[in-house]
Amino acid sequence: MVVHQHRRRRRRAGEAVLAVCAAVAVAALSACGAASGTGTDGGGPGGGPGGSAKGARDDRPPGDPAAAVRGAADALTAAGSAQTRTAMEMATGGTRVTIRGEGGVDFRKRMGQLLVMLPADVKGQPEHRPITELLVPGALYMKNRGAGVPDDKWVRLDTTTLSDGNLVTGGATDPVAAAELLRGAQEVTYVGETDLAGTKVRHYRGTTDIARAAQSASPGVKGALEAAAKGFSKGSVPFDAYLDEEGRLRKVRHRFTYVKNGVIDVSSTTLLYGFGTPVTVVLPPSGDIYAGKIAE
Repeated sequence: MVVHQHRRRRRRAGEAVLAVCAAVAVAALSACGAASGTGTDGGGPGGGPGGSAKGARDDRPPGDPAAAVRGAADALTAAGSAQTRTAMEMATGGTRVTIRGEGGVDFRKRMGQLLVMLPADVKGQPEHRPITELLVPGALYMKNRGAGVPDDKWVRLDTTTLSDGNLVTGGATDPVAAAELLRGAQEVTYVGETDLAGTKVRHYRGTTDIARAAQSASPGVKGALEAAAKGFSKGSVPFDAYLDEEGRLRKVRHRFTYVKNGVIDVSSTTLLYGFGTPVTVVLPPSGDIYAGKIAE
């Protein structure tokens, strides 16, 4: 009985924070409008996570396109680690807002750290402190999240209890999950060879099935994708993926449809570069994790 009660409390906490995150997204869409900008350039290699790779040259498919895309997560594991930039653009009712992130990911340990920036006027302030996010197997830690949480405390979410598996909740799709999601790729076409920040990449386009990806996902990501497969209204997710000559994912854009206080179209872009850069993730002590009520 105690175990069941604990699980119910943990699920309610996860759902409460998910509601807060969704509310922030809706507030951003309502408050920012065109003032927040619709671009997703973000800076960094290749013009940033939202920029388009240019100069397509070769439309001959190099082998099986679907197999190449499905193997991208394994290629990243072999690479070890990378730096990342993210951009999550949300749109509803003709209004768009973009949330940006930057950090590093260890693909072998399935761990990462991001600094996520909300648009400046989401809370009616000229600036907002970056939200620090720690990504670990089965969990998301957030600091400076607001919503009634003290400044010196962290919020811990069990990603297997989130209805989107943290594909949307944190304002940035976990780069590990973004790659693992491609394991369910289907109906993949090879668009052509192009250039991304001076690196020759191959551009693929298709859809990925969340449930299928969950079946073959790595253990640390499997539970979150299983939750997402049940939570999203559409299990098929369109994508554009860019792989280098070693099969490593350099850039991927997923397009989700998320229903929370209305339909929100989400375009989540992840850019990967600086492979081999050391990434250290230090989890907060248990005493620094907020255990109180989270405002909705």
